[in-house]
Amino acid sequence: MADFKRLAARYRSELLDRVVPFWLERSQDKEHGGYFTCLDREGRVFDTDKFVWLQGREVWMFATLCNRVERRQDWLDCAVQGAEFLKRFGHDGQLNWYFALDRTGRPLVEPYNIFSYTFAVIAFGALARATGNQEYADIARRTFDIVLARRDNPKGRWNKASSGSRQLKSFALPMILCNVALEIEDLLPEDFLRRTIDECVHEVMDVFYRPELGLVVEHLNTDGTLSDSFDGRLLNPGHAIEAMWFIMNLGRRLGRQDLVERAADIALKEAEYGWDKQYGGIFYFMDRKGCPPQQLEWDQKLWWVHIETLITMIKGYQLTGRQECLEWFERVHDYAWSHFADAEHPEWFGYLDRRGEVLLPLKGGKWKGCFHVPRGLLECWQMLEELAAREAEK
Repeated sequence: MADFKRLAARYRSELLDRVVPFWLERSQDKEHGGYFTCLDREGRVFDTDKFVWLQGREVWMFATLCNRVERRQDWLDCAVQGAEFLKRFGHDGQLNWYFALDRTGRPLVEPYNIFSYTFAVIAFGALARATGNQEYADIARRTFDIVLARRDNPKGRWNKASSGSRQLKSFALPMILCNVALEIEDLLPEDFLRRTIDECVHEVMDVFYRPELGLVVEHLNTDGTLSDSFDGRLLNPGHAIEAMWFIMNLGRRLGRQDLVERAADIALKEAEYGWDKQYGGIFYFMDRKGCPPQQLEWDQKLWWVHIETLITMIKGYQLTGRQECLEWFERVHDYAWSHFADAEHPEWFGYLDRRGEVLLPLKGGKWKGCFHVPRGLLECWQMLEELAAREAEK
């Protein structure tokens, strides 16, 4: 049996003593506001562009630490200054959130990416909870309305697809909405929240999960059928596994243990399918027919895939008691801590080759920011602590 008390202490210490101080001290732009995310192994800034979805993620992270751990003034100040930078520069005045800004806040990339919007929603929602600021709550609600309005065409007028060409819908948006809806549930009317949750659960579990494959696909034809194309064959095991802990949370929220159990089933199948039997770790991309993937990075091992799997598996054990979930948690824990954790400098590596060697020593960039590592450490620490308390009561 795992030593939950010892594990909880390890995750807590890594979060509060190493990872959070790294971002607090290294990422804040004290001159122009917002955050630097392009940080090398030691935390030095190597590029000053600011990516709006990562700005939102960092606001959410520090606001969430205030909401779930301790209301520390330096954490709150960090979240507020980032939110104020976003409020002033992150959108076009109509809450269409840009993808990238320069250091001073001038837009570099148009508001095509719906995930800039979704992370603005959870950022301002979490900060509204931490501060009681009504303006932040209004920004979260209004942006969420825009996200829902754009579900059928997330890129809007910035869509590059040729008119009348192959039309596919993506798993990423309904998957993330499963999490967003719960993040801002206190800002939404109960009937609207319930309807949104039901729609998201249906999309994830009845549309993108394919029982004939036993797996979740990343893209489907708009009529819900499989597409035999690069995008249509694409599998992302980490994405599917991450979605399952969102679904478990929703199952608990709805009082539906059947949904929790089904999500655990799918997560276990995805982990088994995605695990590299030769070198260990979970593949980034796969092709459901075994064809060569178009992504040249398909066999890399990425930080977020493994951290999200840690969350999913310990949550699966916490909510179902299934030993297979605990065994997978332990397997991925051993891999993640021995490959991604940096013993010499705070924060974790993000990108490994198939054999597990570090490809890029950066700690943050255009795609990696203050999110998956601290969120994963927080989630695992608090669940492990609860499991330790449960063990102590026996």
